[in-house]
Amino acid sequence: MQYRELGKTGCQVSILSFGCMRLPHEPTEDNEPVRFDPSGPVDEAEATRMIHYAYDQGINYFDTAYGYHGGKSELILGRALKGFRDRVFLATKLPVWLVESVADFDRLLEEQRRKLGTWYLDFYLLHNLNQQNWPKMKSLGVLQFLDRIRREDKVRYVGFSFHDDLHTFRQIVDAYSWDICQLQYNFLDEHFQAGRQGVEYAAARGVGVVAMEPLRGGKLTQGIPPEVETLWQSTPVWRSPAEWALRWIWNQPEISTALSGMSSMEQLKENLPLANLLEPPILDEAELELIQRVVQVYRRMLKIQCSTCGYCMPCPTGVNIPVNFSLYNDAMMFHDAPLSRAIYNHFLAPAQQAVSCAECGKCEPLCPQQIKIPEELKKVHAQLREPPE
Repeated sequence: MQYRELGKTGCQVSILSFGCMRLPHEPTEDNEPVRFDPSGPVDEAEATRMIHYAYDQGINYFDTAYGYHGGKSELILGRALKGFRDRVFLATKLPVWLVESVADFDRLLEEQRRKLGTWYLDFYLLHNLNQQNWPKMKSLGVLQFLDRIRREDKVRYVGFSFHDDLHTFRQIVDAYSWDICQLQYNFLDEHFQAGRQGVEYAAARGVGVVAMEPLRGGKLTQGIPPEVETLWQSTPVWRSPAEWALRWIWNQPEISTALSGMSSMEQLKENLPLANLLEPPILDEAELELIQRVVQVYRRMLKIQCSTCGYCMPCPTGVNIPVNFSLYNDAMMFHDAPLSRAIYNHFLAPAQQAVSCAECGKCEPLCPQQIKIPEELKKVHAQLREPPE
């Protein structure tokens, strides 16, 4: 296993880390494949076997959050880490959407420490900071809370995870002495949300960067379109789609670790050797050009030709237009509506959802792609609402 320094923390973390949002589900009675469900039942015995195997193979960074698997992820990870807790880096996240008063900060942290079975956390992140909840968190004194729990040695390092635009990201980075940040980042999302500019902005300030969704929730490795498969097969040295995606992440020195939510031992065993055998150059110019050709193929498959430039934002009613379009495109392009539907209904605030569009039309003149935004948002909601139309 190879390791990199995580920002200014000095911590040497494995370049492949273990995310506990997609732990293996309990098998179905008919042994049919189980699609990812954020609140689905977990096969704890298999999850524990995977966590132990990952540790034995050198993974030392494990990430979870309060809400993963309906609140079960922290419990399962805490039990699995018994015996070697002090030899790994443990990260979890404060569910900012559940904070209504200052007292909630301590209440939630204490609950999480109990569930994880540890008196301290290595990394404590504010979960999914964005332009809606960041002002509220500041007004409630979250930064003072972070200062205090560090002084009390309840947490060693603090950070935030993020799904919003570059402008908001820079504001948050500049507001505090963060240790780490966690961003959605992969070759298809290089310029989505904070994107590459956000990665470079954080790294230049000593903030460690954890790349989440390096395989886009597995979408970059499954159901590969024939044209993309032809491109991958055209190289002198064959590599799996997972290897291409992870090499693209690791080719960037600003990224300390790729956080992968592996759902099976098979996926874990496929990814682990990739983190062991890397030698520079990780990708040469011809290979980087090939990946850009793959990106172009995927872009041509978009149902809504949104480039996620963000010119349509902010929406007067709070709709996160780029994220809605991205979820819709994912559902159609990767034939995975259940996952997009789960994210739309359970991870987006109601004001951010497409259904909150007031059809004021202020966004349309700002769109370089000339997308009829209110009309397309109706399609998004029709496809992603629960139950679907």
